[in-house]
Amino acid sequence: MNSLVEENYLKALFHLSGNGVGEVNVKDLSKHLEIKMPTVNSMMKKLCEKELVIYETYKPLRLTERGIFKASLIVRKHRLTEMFLVEKMGFGWEQVHEVAEQIEHIQSPLFFDKMDELLNYPKMDPHGSPIPDKDGNFEAINYKKLTDYSVGDEVKISAVTSSSEEFLKYLNSKNIRLHDRIKIITIEEYDGTMIVEFLKDKKRETFSKVVSSKLLVK
Repeated sequence: MNSLVEENYLKALFHLSGNGVGEVNVKDLSKHLEIKMPTVNSMMKKLCEKELVIYETYKPLRLTERGIFKASLIVRKHRLTEMFLVEKMGFGWEQVHEVAEQIEHIQSPLFFDKMDELLNYPKMDPHGSPIPDKDGNFEAINYKKLTDYSVGDEVKISAVTSSSEEFLKYLNSKNIRLHDRIKIITIEEYDGTMIVEFLKDKKRETFSKVVSSKLLVK
């Protein structure tokens, strides 16, 4: 059984490495967790001893297969909890992240399997991210950022890269939801500002490049 702190490290490595497939620099992990590098290095040595991380001095970090599996189960618990809070308890999608951060450390697979069953085995969480199954497998989806598209393209908003309360409240204020279909009307050459049209009601909105970069579409 891993400690709460170890689980947070594993989850961070999972996200930063692109669901476990890539490498992560210690500096980037330190910045992401807001923890000093000597402390991060110390934890990486510990996780290496548990055969969860491949750690060599001055080289990027990699999750082992066992590390990927462990991390995916933590992510599963987090995303299932977020979905349960939204679907069964009436939370807004902007309210669930911090609660899920606490519940994800419950050490009872049966608890989360029952949650999964009550939700009818969802594939995605409220923010459009895939939910791993109890074997750690999940559906890989090739989303692109809205900023990767051009004037005239029609796309569907499918996920967000940020689940911060501030960003999701901003989307709420604009009545922007997952699965909305939009068409790019203009893109400002200077700063990337977009004007988009929502196909359901022809409403137009202006997105800054910061907002567009956090919207994943297909």
